[in-house]
Amino acid sequence: MFPKNAWYVACTPDEIAEKPLGRKICNESIVFYRGHEGRVAAVEDFCPHRGAPLSLGFVQDGKLVCGYHGLVMECDGKTASMPNQRVQGFPSIRSFPVEERYGFIWVWPGDPAKADPALIHHLEWAENPEWAYGGGLYHIACDYRLMVDNLMDLTHETYVHASSIGQKEIDEAPVNTRVDGEKVITSRFMDGVMAPPFWRAALRGNGLADDVPVDRWQICRFTPPSHVLIEVGVAHAGKGGYEASPEHKASSIVVDFITPETDTSIWYFWGMARNFKPEDQELTETIRVGQGKIFAEDLEMLEQQQRNLLAYPERNLLKLNIDAGGVQSRRIIDRIIAAESESDSTLIARSAS
Repeated sequence: MFPKNAWYVACTPDEIAEKPLGRKICNESIVFYRGHEGRVAAVEDFCPHRGAPLSLGFVQDGKLVCGYHGLVMECDGKTASMPNQRVQGFPSIRSFPVEERYGFIWVWPGDPAKADPALIHHLEWAENPEWAYGGGLYHIACDYRLMVDNLMDLTHETYVHASSIGQKEIDEAPVNTRVDGEKVITSRFMDGVMAPPFWRAALRGNGLADDVPVDRWQICRFTPPSHVLIEVGVAHAGKGGYEASPEHKASSIVVDFITPETDTSIWYFWGMARNFKPEDQELTETIRVGQGKIFAEDLEMLEQQQRNLLAYPERNLLKLNIDAGGVQSRRIIDRIIAAESESDSTLIARSAS
């Protein structure tokens, strides 16, 4: 259903600032917490004593203490101690590779031996002081691939987001889709249009007139396992569009990290990074709130879509030219899953021989 030998965003640092966090990732129940010297750790959310969730416990001296009977767990999944008990024979629980980077905590739910931190793709906007970022988290009851479809085809903006970023010109502009290795890029450019409400506000936020024609762009980039970064923006018409100088445009990167919880639910880490007026915290919060409302408009549609697909599994869905980005992204996901499955089968065969 989803690749496991991959880095997924598990949570943000603030979520484990006060206590452990239990979260299911790719059908794995995991507890995240800060262990020795404040380093992030992740182990199965399962106490080897009586099966209680370790996430209901607390951290003491860099170790995770079960909130049921006081069993103390090391970051590597081995039991360190338990009141009045000898723990040498206690079974270990699974630990997971984790990395804290770019303002997120990443987890590798697959084979730990393959967990190379260098595979976390570089996020320039997260390290460059010329950029500002604001975002949030939604839990959505849908297959993660439905969200990938949604983000790789922005035609729905005209209808789902009519009051914020939608406009009829989105329907009318041709879509270009290309595959670059394991990445999929879809792009749409609209010249000489009037900016919709969200982008009028962004123009004003950058000190630009909002009542003149603009050139608008949307460039969606899918990277496996399920990350979509979208370059979006508007520039005063005739100033170069996507290539316009900063003083003539308002542009951003829509950040979408889609982490499967189960086969039919996701943790959706959303946000927007911008490279104009990064020091303006009030503008960052205004954009974050506005963006959050836009993303919330997708929730009901995706969850109802998921219910329909579960109710009618025999139905074949149409694949149109506007769906090419999602279709190509799914093909890449399928290839990765198939390769993982083949690798697992080979290991099993070798073990049996």
